[in-house]
Amino acid sequence: MKTVSGLFDTYAHALEAVHALNAAGITNTDVSLIANSPEGVGKPFDIVGKDLTAGAELGAALGGAGGLLAGLGVIAIPGLGPVLAGGWLVAAAIGAVAGAGVGAATGGVIGLLTSAGVPEPDAQIYAEGLRRGGTLVSARVGDELAEMAFDVLRRANGIDIEDLRRVYEQEGWSGFDDNAAATTPEQEADARDRYPLVPPFL
Repeated sequence: MKTVSGLFDTYAHALEAVHALNAAGITNTDVSLIANSPEGVGKPFDIVGKDLTAGAELGAALGGAGGLLAGLGVIAIPGLGPVLAGGWLVAAAIGAVAGAGVGAATGGVIGLLTSAGVPEPDAQIYAEGLRRGGTLVSARVGDELAEMAFDVLRRANGIDIEDLRRVYEQEGWSGFDDNAAATTPEQEADARDRYPLVPPFL
């Protein structure tokens, strides 16, 4: 099995990618999503810590009708804080669970991704993209489906992570920092405007 991932500038584009994976025959049991500051929700998910049941309801509502991802809810990931997350990649990392998909991840996002087979340099970019308000979609597929899944994610308004790496490095970035300050909504909007999207396929 391989883990194939795509980073998206908006939560809406990430949901489109999940649906595209489903249409290609990859079921939701093999798909995971992590979203930082999904549009229309705000940050830092003020609901978390006050009412975990409401946090689970928030995840269900944002998952969309039809059960997009089982267990979608709000969890806290070290280095990112509260994020909306669900699926196989996240399930193994959740420690204390109170309600469907609501709890705390036991490790940082870099370890979460590398333990699933994501190369560490890519995990660094995905983690930084998440910190700046992006959304990550990952699919667990057999070797024979990996290239197809990768193409599906690229076609679904995915971000070119190599170009994104160059953008970050030009700003002086050298790697994901668990202790970096949380981004503001304004900074996240600016980051989304500068994300290098994959050119449309002909």
